[in-house]
This record gives sequence, structure tokens and C-alpha cells, in this order.
Amino acid sequence: MSAQIKLEKQDHIAILTMSNPPANTWTRDTLVALKELVLELNSDKNIYSLVITGEGEKFFSAGADLNVFASGDKGVAAEMSFVFGQAFETLSDFRGVSIAAINGFAMGGGLEVALACDIRILEQQAQVALPEAKVGLLPCAGGTQNLATLVGEGWAKRMILCGERLKADKALQIGLVEEVVETGTSLQHALVLAKKVEDQSPVAVSACKTLIQQGRSGSTRGALPLEREMFVTLFDTKDQKEGVQAFLEKRKANWVNA
Repeated sequence: MSAQIKLEKQDHIAILTMSNPPANTWTRDTLVALKELVLELNSDKNIYSLVITGEGEKFFSAGADLNVFASGDKGVAAEMSFVFGQAFETLSDFRGVSIAAINGFAMGGGLEVALACDIRILEQQAQVALPEAKVGLLPCAGGTQNLATLVGEGWAKRMILCGERLKADKALQIGLVEEVVETGTSLQHALVLAKKVEDQSPVAVSACKTLIQQGRSGSTRGALPLEREMFVTLFDTKDQKEGVQAFLEKRKANWVNA
């Protein structure tokens, strides 16, 4: 258990709770902890499913803490993009069923961790977005690939290139989430669904999941390293520095397209 990720086991279900108030942002340590926890759960034959949720009422997760990138250090960018990719790809490869109980706003890396799961349950008051381009960055943890796989290229471009933030009903309509539930009930619904997994053969579930994902794994896997490489390259631009500083200074960014 990490100080920022709580682990609880209920019969054959593992519950991971992101606990980094006020917005459950990701840090290097939390990402490393997530990867290690999923690997441990992979080795626990008593665990058939995994549910991930956020602590508190407002946020599932707001993604990365932008203070990490305030220096514009490419080395930091390379390390963070690597640990982001390792953590979420490990989650995606979890042998059992992974369910995101999205209890609040899921932004940037907060949405990307949900995209890495097999199933997403969203509370009606929550909103989702991949707003990285607004601060001169890009989604580097599978967002460009996993979102397009789920909702198609058009909506992926609207969300990433145009910065559209979606309410729950629209997220359900386009297939970004599988279910919308009442406020405060996403974990409850996720546990009900996870309980159903116990009726399935864990070995069969693992094999079926591998086959279901096989159709997209080739092109996606090839794109993920490029995604991280391009993320790091952004740290050569003036707009990256301006975007992060503007966010931290709570002002509108002045883009120079360079």
C-alpha cells in the first residue's frame, strides 16, 4: 500500500483508492506504486477483478501535478512520461477485469487511468477531459490511442485538439463510459459488476480479455513510445513553458505557436 493509493480486498475484488487530496493528482511515487500494486495483484490468484476510484467527492483524479513540469526540464518530462506509461500499460495488461469507478472529475492523467481500465462507470455530476494541449502538453499515458479506440477518431480529436470537456450524458452517448450512475454510487455499482466476474473462470476471463484487446494492441503498442517521445519534445517549445506557467499563475496563456 502506498500513502497515496489505498488497497482493500473484498473476497476476489481488489479496490484501489487514489488518495492525494485535494484532486488526487499523480506523482512519480504514486505511479510507481500503482504499477507495483497491479503486478502484485496479478500474482494473487485469489483476485479476479480490480476497481479503481478516487477519494473525496469532487475528483476522481485531476491527472498530473503541473508543478512537476514548471521547470521545463526535459529529463523530468522523460522520466514522468515513462512512469506514466509503465503504470497505465501495466493496468491495461492486468489479467483480470479492471473497472474505473469515476466518482468525480477525471482530467488528463485522471481520465487516462480510466481509459486503461476495461470498464468505466461514471457518476452523473462528473465531467471528463484531456486538456493537456491547453497547457502546451499532450496526453502521454495512452490517451491519444485509448480514447480514439473507444470513441473513434472524430470525438478523440474534439476532446484532445479542441479541448472539449464532456458531461456524463455525452460521455455515455459516445461510448467513453459504459454506465452513468447517481452521485456517490459509482463504487457501489462497480463492486456489483466486479462481483459478477466471480461467476466466470479467471483463466477464461484472462484469455478472453487478451483476445478482445489483441485487435488493437499492435498499432497502439507501436504508437505509445512515439506518444511519450513527442511529449518530451514539447519541452523544447516556448508554448510548453508558457502553458504551465500560465496555469500555475492562474492567468490566460499567451501562445506563440513555437
